[in-house]
Amino acid sequence: MAVSLDFYKTFYYAAKYGSFTEAARALYVTQPTVTHAVGCLERELGCALFSRSRKGAVLTPEGRLLYEHVRAAFEHLQEAEKTLQDQKALLSGQVRIGASETTLHFFLLPYLRSYRKLYPGVRLRVSNGTTPQALDALRRGAVDCAILVMHGDYRSLLKPRDQMNVAALTCFQDIFIAGNDFAALKDRAVTPEELTAFPFIAMEPGTLTRQYMDDFFLRFHLSVVPDIELSTTDLIVPVAEHNLGIGFVPEPFAAGALCAGSVFSIRLTEAVPPRQICLVYRTDLPLSIAAQAFLELLTEDPPAVLE
Repeated sequence: MAVSLDFYKTFYYAAKYGSFTEAARALYVTQPTVTHAVGCLERELGCALFSRSRKGAVLTPEGRLLYEHVRAAFEHLQEAEKTLQDQKALLSGQVRIGASETTLHFFLLPYLRSYRKLYPGVRLRVSNGTTPQALDALRRGAVDCAILVMHGDYRSLLKPRDQMNVAALTCFQDIFIAGNDFAALKDRAVTPEELTAFPFIAMEPGTLTRQYMDDFFLRFHLSVVPDIELSTTDLIVPVAEHNLGIGFVPEPFAAGALCAGSVFSIRLTEAVPPRQICLVYRTDLPLSIAAQAFLELLTEDPPAVLE
C-alpha cells in the first residue's frame, strides 16, 4: 500500500465523528495533525474526502465510498483485537484433545470438568479413538494434544520424524479376570501357559490393549486366539461376568465387578507390567493460550518426562 495506514485511521475517526476536533480527541493528537493527515490522504487518492463547514466535516460521495470500506476494515481489526484479548484472558478459544477410551474412563474426565469450571468460555473438543489414531491426528494438526495409554516401549508408536514430547501422568495395571464358573483359577498362582488353555475375551486386533496382551504372552513364547473379540474395553467385564471366558482389561474398568464379586482377578506367576497414561504434544508447533492452560492443569505436579 502506498498510503500510510495512519492516514486511514485518522480518516476513519474524522468520518465517524464528523469532526476533526473530535477525531483529534479520540486519537490523542492535535487538530492540525488530523487536518494534515486527511490532506495527505486526499492528495494521495486524488480526490476530496470531506466538505468542511462551520458545522463540521461532511463526507463527499467519494469520502462516503471510502468510509464504507475503511469502516469495515477497522471493525474487523477491532473485533480481532477483542478476540485476542478474550483468548489471552481465557474467555474464549478452544482446546482440541485426542483421547483413548481408557484415558477418558480412568483419568481425563475430572480434568475436563475442572477446566470447564475454570474457563467456561473455552470450548473443549475431545476426539475419542485408539492411541494410533490419536497420534495420527496429532501429526495432522487435528488436535493440540493427546492423552494416551503407553508403555515402556512407547517410542515404537512414534515415527522417526515425529517431534513430540511424551510425559507420564499416571500409571495403571492390566489384569486377567474371570467369572465364578472359573473358580478353579481362584486363590492360587496361575502360569501364563496354563491360562492359554481357557477361552479368552479380548479387544480386537489393532488396538493397543490387544497388542499389549499378545506381547505379554509372546514373552513366554505363547499365543492365544480369543473366542470373543470386542471393539470397546467396557464390554469385556460384562462378557466375563457371564462366564464366557478369561478377560484382559485395565483394572479400573473391572473395579465395580471385582467389588461386587461377579468376577475375580487371576493371580499370575508372572506379573503384567503396568502401563502409563501420558500427555503427548508436538514440539514443532506452538500451542494456543487455551491449550497451554490445559497442559498446565494436567501437569500441576510436574510429571516425569520420558526420554
